[in-house]
Amino acid sequence: MIPRYSRPEMVSIWSPETKFRIWFEIEAHACDAQAALGVIPKENAEAVWKARDATFDIARIDEIERVTKHDVIAFLTHLAEIVGSEEARFVHQGMTSSDVLDTTFNIQLVRAADLLLEDMDALLAAIRRRAFEHKDTVMIGRSHGIHAEPITFGLKLATMYAEMDRNRARLAAAREEVRTGAISGAVGTFANIDPRVEEHVCEKMGLRPEPVSTQVIPRDRHAMYFSTLAVIASSIERIATEIRHLQRTEVLEAEEYFSPGQKGSSAMPHKRNPVLTENLTGLSRLVRAYAIPAMENVALWHERDISHSSVERNIGPDATVTLDFALVRLTNVIDKLVVYPENMRRNLDKFRGLVHSQRVLLALTQKGLSREDAYRLVQRNAMKVWEEGKDFMTELKADPEVTAVLSPAEIEELFDLGYHTKHVDTIFRRVFGEVPAA
Repeated sequence: MIPRYSRPEMVSIWSPETKFRIWFEIEAHACDAQAALGVIPKENAEAVWKARDATFDIARIDEIERVTKHDVIAFLTHLAEIVGSEEARFVHQGMTSSDVLDTTFNIQLVRAADLLLEDMDALLAAIRRRAFEHKDTVMIGRSHGIHAEPITFGLKLATMYAEMDRNRARLAAAREEVRTGAISGAVGTFANIDPRVEEHVCEKMGLRPEPVSTQVIPRDRHAMYFSTLAVIASSIERIATEIRHLQRTEVLEAEEYFSPGQKGSSAMPHKRNPVLTENLTGLSRLVRAYAIPAMENVALWHERDISHSSVERNIGPDATVTLDFALVRLTNVIDKLVVYPENMRRNLDKFRGLVHSQRVLLALTQKGLSREDAYRLVQRNAMKVWEEGKDFMTELKADPEVTAVLSPAEIEELFDLGYHTKHVDTIFRRVFGEVPAA
């Protein structure tokens, strides 16, 4: 991912320096286990740790790989240059390249998930704060983009919180899904390496042994991981799209914070565009796209091929780096979101009480009218509001068929906004587990 959409902490997980450091630790811990089992001399295992404080020469490794055409062999050759060829002769004993590569990839994915979980915690905290701030801020709810019935902006934010809370649980499960390692040798049979070596390495590296590997860790685990990232990205886009709609000039119920000195357009000085949420929409598309190749990686040939390798070298860094950036950006958008309660109320009243039509419909049926007759009466008066700009309550009071059933006072009572928000606290308890005192 390009630096513009990257944060250093996540990028560092995927750096060559980090990768080679993990490779080294896997090999060194494996040597320790081999020595404890009496397979290799203890002094050779101890000698490997001389590279603990070494800085691996990436240029030198690349130079060797240009000859060997094999990245793990290039690294092992360079490691031997550091610790000594005689001391390093038992390194990688009974192992295969995938033992190092797959275990490292999963370690990187776990570390990436840890950062993403921190990002989600910050996002959830921001959404929660703004939800309680606007728990009782009444606005119009929309279906099909059309005015429906009153809600509160806090409820809109509560739906975002609940969705992201589910996503956090999914990400925690995905982290656990890929938290496995394999040091099982060629075709995964442990023919040349004791399973206890795998157990030792996994324990030291914070992983669980893969129950059964071929020559690779099964890629259904990774498909689940990247699919989870894609779902999170979809939720980010849903929130971003909602904010973009609310910022439209003819709506303007909320908008991204526009900082001093910020410019919205090179041509039109008046513009305040939703550039951050538009950017989030685009980034979300990228993260979703990475789920497809991850799922296609599941079907490898027999015990191993490397058709997945080039894919994962790209989607591992790009998906996690992009999602990390997107989550932090969305948190900033929510945290600084400018909300316009007056515009919300103005839009709510734009069609002069029309949003109370269902309550009038129900009241008429409760008075004895059939649903068909009640619907006909309400729709007849509602269309006058749409087409002639009339006031809904006034039209109902002037309709003899309506007033034959409902008194003017009863009609007025049906236009109480509090009717629509009376269960907000109940919903908040379901989502947040609490509702502070008024």
